[in-house]
Amino acid sequence: MSLPGTLPEALLPELIDFRRDLHMHPELGNQELRTTAAIKERLEQAGLHPQVLATGTGLICDIGTDAATGTAAGAGTADGADGPGLLALRADIDALPIPDIKTVPYASTVPGRAHACGHDVHTTAVLGTGLVLADLAREGRLPRPVRLLFQPAEEVLPGGASDAIESGVLEGVSRILAVHCDPRVDAGRIGLRTGAITSACDRLEIDLEGPGGHTARPHLTTDMVTAAARIAIDVPALLARRVDSRAGLAITWGRLESGHAANVIPQRAGLSGTVRCLDLDAWHQAADLVHAAIDEVATLYGAKSQITYVRGVPPVVNETTSVELLQDAMTARRGLHSVENTEQSLGGEDFSWYLEHVPGAMARLGVRPPGAHHQYDLHRGDFDVDEEAIRVGIELFTAAALLDGARAD
Repeated sequence: MSLPGTLPEALLPELIDFRRDLHMHPELGNQELRTTAAIKERLEQAGLHPQVLATGTGLICDIGTDAATGTAAGAGTADGADGPGLLALRADIDALPIPDIKTVPYASTVPGRAHACGHDVHTTAVLGTGLVLADLAREGRLPRPVRLLFQPAEEVLPGGASDAIESGVLEGVSRILAVHCDPRVDAGRIGLRTGAITSACDRLEIDLEGPGGHTARPHLTTDMVTAAARIAIDVPALLARRVDSRAGLAITWGRLESGHAANVIPQRAGLSGTVRCLDLDAWHQAADLVHAAIDEVATLYGAKSQITYVRGVPPVVNETTSVELLQDAMTARRGLHSVENTEQSLGGEDFSWYLEHVPGAMARLGVRPPGAHHQYDLHRGDFDVDEEAIRVGIELFTAAALLDGARAD
């Protein structure tokens, strides 16, 4: 199928430069002031009218709407009563608190900060899509209004999506799409899955306390090191026997601290980790189950426990029609060979919160150079992408907007 809205070759170098500028100036969640300003300036240069979110970072920009009223030209409400509503294209704009260790001209200039998850690529792809769709709208060839959504704080549990939704970014939206960089997929391809494509992710903090003392007399103390170690080992094992194994409920520890001297049993210990779950129903039970298991083990070893369980995000559950739309869009641009099936990951993504309100789907955007033998994984300081992925993301989004609009008509 031949579709309009191809990316002008002259625009691609500018977008690559834009991505590299973001990469050099990463900003953490809810601090993305420079990033927001850069996106806003480029959209305004294209004659569009972006609006910064009430949180002060992030923005939305509607294309194909009445600029004076903000209503969609020829479109209706999100429930479809008067028309198809807007198609939202979402990008996350924040970076991670890890150092960039790559030796490239566009390496991060901010110590301890890096775009190590590909959000700079997501942002550039949605920005480029907006520029292409704006030209189509001016030519009267955009069949459905589109909302660009640049969301802050995806990496901050429970995710900036919640604040964005509260500020009204889904008003008038009837479908939402997104991509996420995947270093396991070659650039030029996408991965798709109907149903859950990510997992739930919560954060867990445990503080243990009890009487310490001399290692010569452990019977007069609460052996805090042993208590912490048993919690680290036994709690995941207990959960594995209390939840259907197909739910994939798992705790992975990232921190265990206790004591400072070889001959002193400490009074305190602390553990931190994440709770991940493949199944939505099991995720709703997870907090109670984790609390009960920790209390059991801590009590057995005489430790008092204070548990902080931070509810994060549910799984991203891709809706069938939205997946079909992404598949048809990618096939129209690059052929059947450009789409592959993908598995459900244990990673969390706050895009899931949008899908609690409107149907939508997330695709995995290939960023691995074709033929490459080394894989730069996400959330690592050496993560990088094949920048051809920017063009692919724009092709995918523009085709989806055109196909979805045609089907709505």
